[in-house]
Amino acid sequence: MAKARSKAASGNHDFELLASFRYALRQFLRFSEQAARSQGLTPQQHQALLAVRGFPGGQITIGELAERLQIRHHSAVGMVDRLTAMGLATRAPAAEDRRKVHIVLSARGAKTLDALAAVHRDELRRLGPQLRTLMDQIGRPRRRG
Repeated sequence: MAKARSKAASGNHDFELLASFRYALRQFLRFSEQAARSQGLTPQQHQALLAVRGFPGGQITIGELAERLQIRHHSAVGMVDRLTAMGLATRAPAAEDRRKVHIVLSARGAKTLDALAAVHRDELRRLGPQLRTLMDQIGRPRRRG
């Protein structure tokens, strides 16, 4: 009976680690959602601005944005329409292929994203040690009893 309890406690430890990690991630996501809203953005709009600015090579198409946000192409079109209407982004024809359109942040979009990035870095500095500790514990091989 003691061996069964020990095995269950060991298994529960894994779930405690996973639950703690998920909780820390959720804290960060909640912070991020509130930070975006404080700038007049939805969390998805913030993610779109970040995807535009952070895309490798510096130029992103609607299709690439849809992939980065894990949304359908037509949803990305609507997102870009809203960002453009808000003055946060513009569409620019691609120099190499005029049929392609790149999404570019406006000066206002870049300023908004810079402000959000600063507070996100601060929050990650705060949560970082906790996340690192949990990741280290989750990544350790389990001892077999």
